[in-house]
Amino acid sequence: MKLYVCYGTFTAFGHKHPCTEAHKALVEAGYNPTVERVYGWGVLPMWMNPKRKAVLKLTGDSYTVPALEGDNGELLGKNTREIIDWARANPATTA
Repeated sequence: MKLYVCYGTFTAFGHKHPCTEAHKALVEAGYNPTVERVYGWGVLPMWMNPKRKAVLKLTGDSYTVPALEGDNGELLGKNTREIIDWARANPATTA
């Protein structure tokens, strides 16, 4: 599982950043996603955000993050709300 984020999964000055909220929901659901930092700002042109091409390829229509990719390459969520909802509906199973 890979979670694409902008700069990281931190909280600054109490601000709830969308990437952080998505990561938090996954961890609370029992997942330990690989965090892929793609940097940049979502409204900048693609040539200024070359690392976000992977996100565009995954989602097919957006290069904004967060975006969540499953182990087999499928798109599990392409915004914070979708990722949080997916994590709550699909908690990790423990053996």
